[in-house]
Amino acid sequence: MVLALGTFAVGTDAFVIAGLLPDISRSLHVDIAAAGQLVSVFSIAYALLSPVLAALTGRWSRRRVLVTALGIFAVGNVVTALAPGYLLVLLSRVVAAAGAAMFTPNAGATAAAIAGGERRGRAIAIVTVGLTSSLALGAPLGTAIGNAFGWKATMWFVTALAVVIAPVIALRLPDIRLGAKVGLRQRLSPLTDRNVASVLIVTLLAFIGIYLPYTYISSVFSPVTGGGGRVALLLLVFGLAGTVGNLVAGRLADRHGPRHVVICATLGLAVVFAAMLPSRESFAAAIVVVALSGVGSWSVTAPQQHRVMALSQPGAETLGVSLNAAVMYLAISLSSVIGALGLNSFGSAVSLLPIAVVFVLAAALLTWLSGRPERQADEQENGVAADSTTGGLGASPAVK
Repeated sequence: MVLALGTFAVGTDAFVIAGLLPDISRSLHVDIAAAGQLVSVFSIAYALLSPVLAALTGRWSRRRVLVTALGIFAVGNVVTALAPGYLLVLLSRVVAAAGAAMFTPNAGATAAAIAGGERRGRAIAIVTVGLTSSLALGAPLGTAIGNAFGWKATMWFVTALAVVIAPVIALRLPDIRLGAKVGLRQRLSPLTDRNVASVLIVTLLAFIGIYLPYTYISSVFSPVTGGGGRVALLLLVFGLAGTVGNLVAGRLADRHGPRHVVICATLGLAVVFAAMLPSRESFAAAIVVVALSGVGSWSVTAPQQHRVMALSQPGAETLGVSLNAAVMYLAISLSSVIGALGLNSFGSAVSLLPIAVVFVLAAALLTWLSGRPERQADEQENGVAADSTTGGLGASPAVK
């Protein structure tokens, strides 16, 4: 839960900027498009830095990594709040993204290490609750603070969250080291592992499909929204439903395996996205399908992390999770590009829904085809766990 508070702070910072763009634009004397680059730069920096920082800090204790990450994150936001001009604000978003890129993947990997194999899915899901709640609660709260006191007050709010959470993690988190004696080559093994690459491709396909309707939700449901208030309500419903879906998916992943959860979630999303077409004429129906899309979308996140960790070699789990996070951010960026191309080509946001269906169905198919390597990984993991319980030499994280 402490780690979830950290992901709440990081997620709020990532999501809240979009709601503050008009105020940022006026304050920094740039147009909306230039202000929007603050979001793009954060996402790109996160995607590029996440695996790099995971490799560089592989021998550190997770407590040291997480506290350092929050420190870097806080510094980035302080500079954002104090910066007198656009260029320095832009650079400060890279610093904040570096802290976020260090924190979020490591929080999931650390929670999984503490919980053990049997409760890994639930542990990752609890940490991911921080992200879903930052979408549903943190971003609206941060936007409200920015509207009342200026966008820089929101940066101080996010900084305060990090400053409060960092000492709690330093005091409460066990001193965990994931594969402390593993060499660099083994740490970097996910970069060349075909099975890990297959899971990462699923993440890419699934989240392009997920974020196509989400990014253009105001356009998809324009016949029934009629204004910003109803769009905000749809986004709130999506976030709250996503929190429920995330927690349920974590438990199901422990019980039935993460691969089965991903297949069911992506197939379900295909049905939901198709159902959005007739639901555009009724706001009540729009709420229902958006809630279902929130459940399905966030049911993919934790199981995909679970799959990457299970397939990564001992000591390489953090890099695997970091690569998965980087691919998620890449997918979000690509969804915006693909969505823009679709709108320009077909002239309507409705055209994005069939495209989203194709992407999530492709993710489901690839997940189904990857069954054999993951069953072997599960058997090996169960064997290691059995060794550790009988006094064998099973690989487990070092905890002081």
